[in-house]
Amino acid sequence: MPEPFPSDPVRAEGPPLVAAGRSGAPRLIVLDPAGAAKHDGLPATWRPLAEDHEILWYRIPVEGAWRETAETLAAPERSDLVTSGPLAADALQLAAEHPGSLRSVLLVDPAAEGVISPGDAAVADEAWLVQHDAEIAALRESGVEVEVLAHSRDDPDDQVPSPLPLGHGWVVDALRETLAKLEAR
Repeated sequence: MPEPFPSDPVRAEGPPLVAAGRSGAPRLIVLDPAGAAKHDGLPATWRPLAEDHEILWYRIPVEGAWRETAETLAAPERSDLVTSGPLAADALQLAAEHPGSLRSVLLVDPAAEGVISPGDAAVADEAWLVQHDAEIAALRESGVEVEVLAHSRDDPDDQVPSPLPLGHGWVVDALRETLAKLEAR
């Protein structure tokens, strides 16, 4: 697993894991490169998801978050893994190491390892998918779906540079739709 992100004293405070929802419900494992949920609560947009899911929100800037993620994925419980740009390639690697524990890897702005212009995000994401095609194909062959949930858009409503925060409403809406499709399969 990668080394922790450069220390941001504000983001590195608080717990490495924020857990919410119903134990035993379908599990969402979130790898958050931004370290949201600092005050031991999910972003407001995610709280309704906790009614029907168990959510394990790992705040990657916090020491110990990667270790705890690996421990969770070592358990045989089937989960969906959600992350964004800076951690997208790492999420594919984690999924390859734990395919029996994951149903899907769901990505937001996977190409955004830094800031990308919203107008370039979709094209950059497509190029990222091509670059990681072999890993994605191997995961799909092992039964793990890989999908891009959302990316920044060149749209007046998109005032946030890429990558979209995991708590953004577009991300949560796309996550709901994707989870429903996965359930229907």
